[in-house]
Amino acid sequence: MSMNDANSKASPRDSSSSWDDEDDGISLSELAGAILGQWKIILAGSVLAGAAGLGAASLMKPVFTARTVVMPPQQQQSSAAAALGSLGALAGLAGGSIKSPVDQYIALMQSATVSDRLIDRFKLMEVYEEEFRSVARKTLLTKAIITAGKKDGLIVVEVDDHDPKRAADIANAYVDELRLMTNTLAVSEAQQRRRFFEQQLEVTKKRLTEAQVALQESGFSAGVLRAEPKAAADGYARLRAEVTAAEVRLQTMRRTLADSAPEMQQQQAQLEALRSELAKLEQREAAPSSKDAGYIGRYRDYKYQETLFDLYAKQFELARLDESREGGLIQVVDVATAPDRKSKPKRAMYALGAAVLAGLLLSVRAVVIGLRARRPL
Repeated sequence: MSMNDANSKASPRDSSSSWDDEDDGISLSELAGAILGQWKIILAGSVLAGAAGLGAASLMKPVFTARTVVMPPQQQQSSAAAALGSLGALAGLAGGSIKSPVDQYIALMQSATVSDRLIDRFKLMEVYEEEFRSVARKTLLTKAIITAGKKDGLIVVEVDDHDPKRAADIANAYVDELRLMTNTLAVSEAQQRRRFFEQQLEVTKKRLTEAQVALQESGFSAGVLRAEPKAAADGYARLRAEVTAAEVRLQTMRRTLADSAPEMQQQQAQLEALRSELAKLEQREAAPSSKDAGYIGRYRDYKYQETLFDLYAKQFELARLDESREGGLIQVVDVATAPDRKSKPKRAMYALGAAVLAGLLLSVRAVVIGLRARRPL
């Protein structure tokens, strides 16, 4: 074999190896050279793009942000906590352990009821140019940002609008709607207790009146007087009231606890003991005649309703006192005023963003063109 043949056979490997070495990658010097080779185009394009972004931001309709800060009602220790203990089983009926977090007030302001009232009040369907109320409601929620401070617990309402006065009016309207909702709904712990005892008072008052009328119609006899119905009825009324309270308490606990829970078993045992004691009392105090029995039974029912009414009346007054101490009024820290400067769009950000984006795209273009010039296909 000749030397020329050996060289000719080795040359394809050498050329392929050298080509592979060239295709191993792109060096930083090549990238920098490609970009620097067209730096004038990149600079000019970035400046033009920034100017275009600035011009587009100037043509956009300005947006104003109005801000109001609200301090919600503060939850305090109930002054009726000690008095509730005197009710025995009645202590758990009023939901005294229910808390009212700030998130609950935010949810009220973001509810569909409040949104619809604001849409009608400010004619937002026309302002937002929306045909459907549901769409206008979603648009309002995107323009009204309601947040709560993690440390101070204050509620901040920020509303964006093209009209600065309308933005402030909507922000303040959210506070008005929150006041209305808290006055009509039992939100706080004291409000819930007040509402519960208020309802029980109405029912018990009606039953007490009916029991009194029935007692007056029954009459009395000498035998009934000898039975001393008042002393017997007082004890019977108290015991029956405890049985009723224990039954309602047990029904309330079933909503959150299983039957096997220790609290449930303890409450069931207490109810059974009260029922057994009540049954024994009813058997011991049987009246000598049907007429006497009718009077005593009606007298017992009257005293039972009277006892419940007195208990509910005391707790109702305590709940009202706690509600007034609770600071039920929504306190406004900062009232929203019409902003004098727009918040959006930020022209500098638009211009800078457009310039950076254009510079990146032009740099990529310069690299591609440079690589094609160095390594033609």
